[in-house]
Amino acid sequence: MPIDCQTLLNWDIPEVTQTITQKDTVLYALGIGVGSDPSDSQQLRFVYEADLETLPMMAVTLCYPGQWHSAPGTGIVSSHVVQGSQSFVIHSPLPTQCTVRGKTRITGVYDKGVGRGAIVTTECVVSDVGRGNVLCTIGSTHFCRANGGFGGPSGPPLSLIQMPPRHPDVSCELETLPQMGLIYRLSGDYNPLHADPEYARRAGFKRPILHGRCIFGVVGHAIIKSLCDYRATLLRSMRARFVSSVYPGEVICTEMWREKECVFFRAVVRGRNVVVLDHGVAEIG
Repeated sequence: MPIDCQTLLNWDIPEVTQTITQKDTVLYALGIGVGSDPSDSQQLRFVYEADLETLPMMAVTLCYPGQWHSAPGTGIVSSHVVQGSQSFVIHSPLPTQCTVRGKTRITGVYDKGVGRGAIVTTECVVSDVGRGNVLCTIGSTHFCRANGGFGGPSGPPLSLIQMPPRHPDVSCELETLPQMGLIYRLSGDYNPLHADPEYARRAGFKRPILHGRCIFGVVGHAIIKSLCDYRATLLRSMRARFVSSVYPGEVICTEMWREKECVFFRAVVRGRNVVVLDHGVAEIG
């Protein structure tokens, strides 16, 4: 059955209440490769309970609604859904442990045409249940590769951030672990595309790929390491578009351009000479 725009725009994605422990905070950091040098005290603060800190990129895992698009009635071929873009805005520093609540809502459904897929955008506002304050706002774009041509609106023209016309000010290479997808999924995204080889092959990949949110976290780590001296609270917001997949074990090189309180960035897998994350901008300071 094809996508129906109004059905999706009115789709009730259940509210999620989630209790975050220090173990979850550490597991997220390990899942994006932080702690690869266990003698580095700057990385250790995110993976060791003594004076533990939370990475702001962990926002994208909070109140994650799971594979809501696989529910009967959405019309979405869930095996062919990949992350299109990701963003977060931090309103208050993320605690290392707390109970949070958030409800994801669908903000747009766009038809890119037969053979070109569909785009579904979502937003989630996450609050600290105990304190009552808003912690962050999360934005996501989902590219439904098998769902184009249902007769819906094509959507507004994409407004893409362009990189400054000069060589990057800073570049940072970070290795991904062969088992990184299996670790990262324990932060709440259990899509079999990132763990099951047969499922990945049916979706058109030679083997499981890294989660888009995991790639996003690796790039956030590169920004915090290179431009914030590991002072994680300096990273206030971040958004980028996913343009290609990453296989666990590949090296991600993040290229950064500093413009006052903004950082423009993109990420490249040098081994295949492929840009995997592009049109990125972050606020730091």
